[in-house]
Amino acid sequence: MMWFEPTPFVLGGAPGAHLQVKSLSAGYGAFLVLRNLSLEIKPGLTVILGPNGAGKTTLLKALSGLIPRQGEVRLNDHHLPTKTHEIVQRGMALVAEGRQLFPQMTVTENLELGGWLCKPAERAQRMEQAFADFPKLRQRAQQLAGTMSGGEQQMVAVARAMMSAPRLLMLDEPSLGLAPKMVDELLAIARRIADAGTTVLMVEQNVKKALAVADRGYVLERGTLVASGPASLLARSSVIREAYLGAPAATAKA
Repeated sequence: MMWFEPTPFVLGGAPGAHLQVKSLSAGYGAFLVLRNLSLEIKPGLTVILGPNGAGKTTLLKALSGLIPRQGEVRLNDHHLPTKTHEIVQRGMALVAEGRQLFPQMTVTENLELGGWLCKPAERAQRMEQAFADFPKLRQRAQQLAGTMSGGEQQMVAVARAMMSAPRLLMLDEPSLGLAPKMVDELLAIARRIADAGTTVLMVEQNVKKALAVADRGYVLERGTLVASGPASLLARSSVIREAYLGAPAATAKA
């Protein structure tokens, strides 16, 4: 078993990361979804917006090593590896769409898998911190993950990712299929993680709520960036309001 050096674990994990992406191309087989995409993810919370099929999930998969990529990706000025386990060791973690938990395993067992690469004593320490950061999960520690509600499962997925003490946490559609109250709670958790020091990169379909908690945003359409900027400005943009927030043209321009 190969161990890596432990990093401090709090709700925000290790110190935040700066990700630079230049001329990124990625897709599936011969079909490229992203072509020459360049963007910069700074400490804080950045949201990626766009319609279905825009390439948002493809971007996260390429950054996490789940699909091949071309171009340059640097994490804190160091080239990012292409193998998933090496990317995790460098300080990046992905909470995939659909949560991807092990339903027949308990909450505790799912969390343990998130810290599998660190030494047992460090893993136990991170587990205790996870339960402190997500008190609802402490009450459900021995419950099978598959018997939990969608919102509770999403909490387990986020806590499991935080067990690796990431410098950059990627969230793919964390609010998908959840009740409005749970959506608010999970987005608030993402905001707290960013405020505590971990850089957060989030793909989210709930445009209004995502921009309300984010620092910056990018808008993807057909694998190409069409808008970017501070979240507060994007929320007031006529293009964003007409396309994603349902505002009529006259209202948006006003």
